[in-house]
Amino acid sequence: MRLRTAQPSAGNTPMKPPTVNDLDYLGALLHGRRSRLAEGGRLEALWRLRNVSELGRALYPDTDFRTAAELQRRLVGDLARELASCLKHLEGAGAALLAWMLARFQVENMKVLVRGFANHLPFEALEPHLVPLPHGLALDVEAPLQAQSADDFIARLPPGMPRRWLRKAASSYREQTRTFFLEAALDCGYFEELLARTELLPDQDKEPVGPLSFQEVDTFHLMLALRGKFHYGLTPEVLEPLHVRGSKISTERFATMSADADPLTTASRAVGRALDKLPSSPATAAGAEPFDLAVFEGLAWERFLRLANRVFRRSHMGLPTVLGYVGIRRVEVANLITVSEALATGLPAEAIHVRLIPRKELEPANV
Repeated sequence: MRLRTAQPSAGNTPMKPPTVNDLDYLGALLHGRRSRLAEGGRLEALWRLRNVSELGRALYPDTDFRTAAELQRRLVGDLARELASCLKHLEGAGAALLAWMLARFQVENMKVLVRGFANHLPFEALEPHLVPLPHGLALDVEAPLQAQSADDFIARLPPGMPRRWLRKAASSYREQTRTFFLEAALDCGYFEELLARTELLPDQDKEPVGPLSFQEVDTFHLMLALRGKFHYGLTPEVLEPLHVRGSKISTERFATMSADADPLTTASRAVGRALDKLPSSPATAAGAEPFDLAVFEGLAWERFLRLANRVFRRSHMGLPTVLGYVGIRRVEVANLITVSEALATGLPAEAIHVRLIPRKELEPANV
């Protein structure tokens, strides 16, 4: 089987060169690509393959991938390049928002550098995990790793909101040895600017697109509360500075979530904001197997996919179509990464299926 994800066909060369803000052209192009994404039966055919090599050949027939990391790097790099190609057709507030979504890949590379610097890893060990970025977004990835201190490291990163949040976090959490705080600070900086740029959209675009931005930010809030409290044992007072104002989960609600006694109660406060529903399993009793926090994250991304599909379906052309497609594409890449990791570790097909988005409900004993 051969399947290319979101690759324009060589036989579909446009009859005229695209122009800036030619949303009719871009919308038609993305509707064509949408029909070729790895979803449903196509995705099932992929998670039933035997190994990463077969998956790589199905996605990129002309390339041999030796490891899952190589394939994942190609998948994410192609997504970044696709967003950059879409950006050429936009202008104004819509272009500014999509440009910031593209900057998300740069933030993820910054996180890799933070972990590398904290653990004294050489560039060669980090390179396979760095996403190749389009011109203008590529980082000088070696310079930060040569820094002599955390402050020096931060100073060598590109200026902007994520770096300002990182500097703030380095000051507030200087005694902490975990990179959790610094990575969360990078997310805070990114999400604060994401909401600001969403707010600048014209009303006809902001109304359909806004829920996608809120969903991303509140997924961050949900997982910050869950991991902070139940994985790291952090208090609400420690987590509160990492809250991003302006989302559907208020500062007060976030503080309550960070103080709850069990993960299910925390997640219940995010229903209608970051979650459509809770896991089907009842609350765990004392001594029972605890919830896997990844279950909640999967449900949050399921809601994100639902919202992205709704935006794409209801907006035949225009900026919402573009951003709805981008959201769907991101989930496709996330699923393909999950498949590649599962195949690399030899998981059986059904075990892979339950990890994909949308989630397949698990029996209560398995949650």
